[in-house]
Amino acid sequence: MTKTVPADVMSRLKAILGEGGWSTDPARLAPKLLEWRDRWTGVTPLLVLPKTTAEVSAVVGICGQAGIAITPQGGNTGLVGGQIPQGEILLSTERMRAIRDLDAFDDVIVAEAGLPLAAVHEAALRVQRRFPLGLASEGSATVGGVVSTNAGGTAVLRFGPTRDLVLGLEAVLPNGEIWNGLKRLRKDNTGYDLKQLLIGAEGTLGVVTAASLKLFPLPASKATAMVGLANPQAAINLLVQAKEAAGSGVEAFELMGRRGLDFVLKNIPDQRDPLTGTHPWYVLIELAAGTPGAAETAMERLLSKALESGLIADAVVAQTVTQAKALWSLRENQSPGQKPEGATWKHDVSVPVSQVATFIDRASEAMLAFAPGCRITAFGHVGDGNIHYDVIRPDGGEDAVHSAKREAGSRIVHDIVADLGGSISAEHGLGTMKTDEARRYKSPVEIAALTAIRQSLDPQRIMNPRVLF
Repeated sequence: MTKTVPADVMSRLKAILGEGGWSTDPARLAPKLLEWRDRWTGVTPLLVLPKTTAEVSAVVGICGQAGIAITPQGGNTGLVGGQIPQGEILLSTERMRAIRDLDAFDDVIVAEAGLPLAAVHEAALRVQRRFPLGLASEGSATVGGVVSTNAGGTAVLRFGPTRDLVLGLEAVLPNGEIWNGLKRLRKDNTGYDLKQLLIGAEGTLGVVTAASLKLFPLPASKATAMVGLANPQAAINLLVQAKEAAGSGVEAFELMGRRGLDFVLKNIPDQRDPLTGTHPWYVLIELAAGTPGAAETAMERLLSKALESGLIADAVVAQTVTQAKALWSLRENQSPGQKPEGATWKHDVSVPVSQVATFIDRASEAMLAFAPGCRITAFGHVGDGNIHYDVIRPDGGEDAVHSAKREAGSRIVHDIVADLGGSISAEHGLGTMKTDEARRYKSPVEIAALTAIRQSLDPQRIMNPRVLF
């Protein structure tokens, strides 16, 4: 695929997009060409900034005719490099921020791809509804981005990932045609579900331009607590008890190790240790219910039983919204808290919930043997088996030395994941970081089927060409 854009193609694109619709200004491009952890730096001949679906269609159509590759980008919060161009035209959806519809009767919001997730939450609240997908990066993560990566977040345990929250999509396919699938149906059993192909496709099957998203009633009661406990297996046992106490009202169940918490306290301002003593592991629990007081009662019942049995060592329950936000800040700042500590091998993996503790134990033993002195942090959505398992360079070690061992170290971690029946990517996607490695863990039959799907829709492979199969 050519990385040189002919002058006539550049002229046509600029003419269609008009003033403000494109840029080659290095200062304008710079923040879009750098992944937030500084691991990937990109290059592009042109940043295109369409404002309408029709403009996206025109851009993709022109590029398709000329055989010019495109990398779509939302809020640039991806963690596997799939949004960083390496010579392709960069198509940003940042100017597509309209809310096309907001309907509390159908419980749906129709939002354009560039709308930040936080704005979706704010809009839903205006009609006394909620969109339950929550991310630490929700201020910059966009609708198109979370759809294209099938983002998970903190409430997957109750509501599922993005895939379960989308009713319909509008997208521009690789040939430039617009597919209007913005339905709001809860049932539509009429053959292949095209929207589900596009969800999680990381922009390889087209550019998502808008989505119909499910809304839910606001809970009548909510309870948030942080507990200290001895090990991940105790966390799994506590999860079982939480489900017994609150049923489907368990909205979040987030695991954190003490080292990760220490990094947050050290490197992020205005954070406080949640409990009076220190503990090897912590769990942040959030329960919700449709009846006033029910979540608080369930939380009290859960924690009393767990303390009495010795399953947990200590607990604190948020008494105000401010206190709940402070507890959530300790979880949401796990990755930012690590960043100043040096080079890190990051793993976004999932295993069956019953195998979470086994995975952490096996992987940690293997990593300490492979990279003596490394600092391991494990945190994540233990309720759905998704663990962010990060291996940081030894204290005082050299970043370059640690980074040089990343590929071999990650192979060890991912082999353990595969042995436990897990996945090497739970919610971040494959991007350029994991595409080649994923071939080791998928069968030839699956790879052939995935390749055939892509070939049928994008025979020139112009859409995010370095990503997926």
